[in-house]
Amino acid sequence: MGIVNAAVWCGSAIFMVIALPALFSPQLERLLTAPYVGFAAEAIVGRFFMVQYWCGGIALFHLLAEWFYNGRPLWRLNLWLVIIVLSLGLGGGLLAQPKMRALHITKYFGKTSEQRTQAAKSFAVLHAASETVNLVVIGSLIWYLWSVCKVPEAQRFVGFSKIRG
Repeated sequence: MGIVNAAVWCGSAIFMVIALPALFSPQLERLLTAPYVGFAAEAIVGRFFMVQYWCGGIALFHLLAEWFYNGRPLWRLNLWLVIIVLSLGLGGGLLAQPKMRALHITKYFGKTSEQRTQAAKSFAVLHAASETVNLVVIGSLIWYLWSVCKVPEAQRFVGFSKIRG
């Protein structure tokens, strides 16, 4: 379960970097026009954040369940990695995405050209920041996927409490 969850989580983040820019191809922009391509991208990004929330929650539950039920040591780096990536996902979905949606609407449908220009600049800055965070998240998720796929080392010494007889 942990490996599949980590693979889906990592794959969804990589998908956003590879597939989402395809929406902004000249062919699609001619068909839908730029504002509506942006609305389509927002819908996909909204789904992406839902996947991030679920995968982060499952990963956190999985780490804690392995620690509690199997007595497997809780590797703090993995725990902090999951918490940080989940927090970044929550921040992106609950804070940045609504702000970017408002800026997108103002960018194309603002009342004055000043509003549209300012919204376009603010949108570009926020978009660059979110892409940078997404690259950090991808790197973190690759690390997490690698660490989940690693076979845990067997304990070399067993305590006397584990020996029955």
